[in-house]
Amino acid sequence: MANDNDWKDRLAVVYSTNPDYKYDTGVEEEPDTLPPGKQNLRIKLDKRHRNGKAVTLVTGFVGTTADLKSLAKMLKSACGVGGSDKDGEILVQGDHREKILSILTKAGYRARII
Repeated sequence: MANDNDWKDRLAVVYSTNPDYKYDTGVEEEPDTLPPGKQNLRIKLDKRHRNGKAVTLVTGFVGTTADLKSLAKMLKSACGVGGSDKDGEILVQGDHREKILSILTKAGYRARII
């Protein structure tokens, strides 16, 4: 039996009179990754706050951070450019909307250009 209420994890809490007290660590669980057919990805061109440089933004991904990173790596390597992935968004440098749309639809994802 794993002790979910270990005292070492609760160093900031001095005392609680509640017998059902569960310490909240603040860590949220990641959602399970949806299959590609259930994903609803949106592709758009973004130039805001980027000194006039265009980036292709893929939003709407539901899944774990590791799966987001692997999808971003696949898109960046297929386009031959750099980019980043965070907060459920994939950023690909340059205007590659059509190319990303064809890559995602071939991989089985539901995607559309906004």
